[in-house]
Amino acid sequence: MSIIFNVVQILISAALIALTVIQGRGSGLSSTFGGGGSVQRTRRGVEKTIYNVTVILAVVFFIVSLLSVLVA
Repeated sequence: MSIIFNVVQILISAALIALTVIQGRGSGLSSTFGGGGSVQRTRRGVEKTIYNVTVILAVVFFIVSLLSVLVA
């Protein structure tokens, strides 16, 4: 049973890494040197969906991690 939890954790972590890299499009070094600006934006469309999926996967990863510890 713990092998299944480990495989699920690996898959979720890979998805979380991919989604986090996709979201990091506007936050580079340009904001450090004044090129970023301070415009407040709202998430819309695909960006909002990716953000919500990232949050859900993080919660699922946390729950699977707890279950993995409790089963072991």
